[in-house]
Amino acid sequence: MKYKTTLVAAAVLLACQAGHAQSAQEVAAEMRQMREELRQLRLELDGLKKQNNPAPSATAGVATPTPDPVSTATRASSPSGEHASYSAAKTSREVEPATNAVNLFGYGELNFSRLKNNMASSEATARRAVLGFGYRFSERTRFAAELEVEHAVVSAQDSGEVAFEQLYVEHDIRDGLSAKMGLFLLPVGYMNETHEPTRYYGVNRNLVETAIIPSTWREIGVGFRGIQDSGLRWDAGVVTSFDLTKWPNNSDETKESPLGAIHQEGQKAKAASLGYYGALNFDGVPGMNFGGSLFQGGIGQKQSVVASTGAYMPSPDASVTLAELHTKWQVGSWDLSALAAQGWFHDVSAFNSATSSNGFNNPVPNQFRGWYAQAAYRLWRSGDESLVPFTRYEHVNTAVSYPGIFSGQVVSTGPDNKVWTTGASYYLHPQVVLKMDLQRYQNNRDLDRFNMGIGFHY
Repeated sequence: MKYKTTLVAAAVLLACQAGHAQSAQEVAAEMRQMREELRQLRLELDGLKKQNNPAPSATAGVATPTPDPVSTATRASSPSGEHASYSAAKTSREVEPATNAVNLFGYGELNFSRLKNNMASSEATARRAVLGFGYRFSERTRFAAELEVEHAVVSAQDSGEVAFEQLYVEHDIRDGLSAKMGLFLLPVGYMNETHEPTRYYGVNRNLVETAIIPSTWREIGVGFRGIQDSGLRWDAGVVTSFDLTKWPNNSDETKESPLGAIHQEGQKAKAASLGYYGALNFDGVPGMNFGGSLFQGGIGQKQSVVASTGAYMPSPDASVTLAELHTKWQVGSWDLSALAAQGWFHDVSAFNSATSSNGFNNPVPNQFRGWYAQAAYRLWRSGDESLVPFTRYEHVNTAVSYPGIFSGQVVSTGPDNKVWTTGASYYLHPQVVLKMDLQRYQNNRDLDRFNMGIGFHY
């Protein structure tokens, strides 16, 4: 206030003196110049106030979009329009050590679903709640974890589940190169790393990235990520793999997701046979992303004895390969994307032959595959609120054919599920969304359904 008063007084004094020696036009010009100087001084004072009184951090409960340290992927804008290109390294370096070493984040979703021709099937559930927390030890080293609770209640009699979705330490080796060690999500497709309900269209996650890519797919191991100024991002790592001895006799479970039926999720994971992954993404063109990934891992886990259930163990060298390609184009109000994935089981013929002769009638397929194409359009936006209708077509087959089937054995291959999903997302805020959609199964109209839900992330 002292500086403001002095400046105003000086302006008045100079104006009075100038009135005797200068014209009215000259006095007016000097007054305009002084007003501009006063405005600049006010801006400087406001900047000093902000430095002395910084805004509260995310841990203080500010309801503004806050980057989380779950994944260091450079990602395209989310469906809500919120820019999601961020990294754990960037997040940790933006805050002062004494004020924000701890970071809280998470997401949740509640869904309702009803089969079109079966009113009694109507179901509502608190699908999942994820509580995330991170800690920054230094500018270069940090920790992050996600604890997931599914279907609200967990007990021996309930269908709920509690699991760590991620639990890892990440370290910046140098600018543009980082490493993570622990239980983490693999950089496969779009949804596996970025699966908050505000960041994808539809009440439920798409079929391809749940049935073929078993999102959320996590393994224990070590991974490296490199990011270049050109927009190229690469990932590579060594992790645990799958265990074919977990293959159930329930064909419904395996046809829902072959890899999902034998994943280990870091729970005393057998690690005699490891997995290796690599991924490339290019984000150098504004609004564009394209890339792909490849995973190769052992599933036999070097086992060659008879299981306690009487079923034969797989070939010690049995393995799986999963490859996928993806692309996204966001231009104007349009959001267009496509993804294709295919998996192969290797050396499972002996397992199928041995188990089928032992009364086990759910063989392992040698191929499973799927693809989708999706288009969304931001129809309306006002402030934080927006309306985004979308449509998606998917083609999925989780059991294309079977090796090692003996003559006369009758086993049905998986159907080519062809599904249209059409709906809309209404964003109350970039971090809060209301969803509604209709799903139409072209090959089985009994599966047609109506879905609605609410999702959020923080």
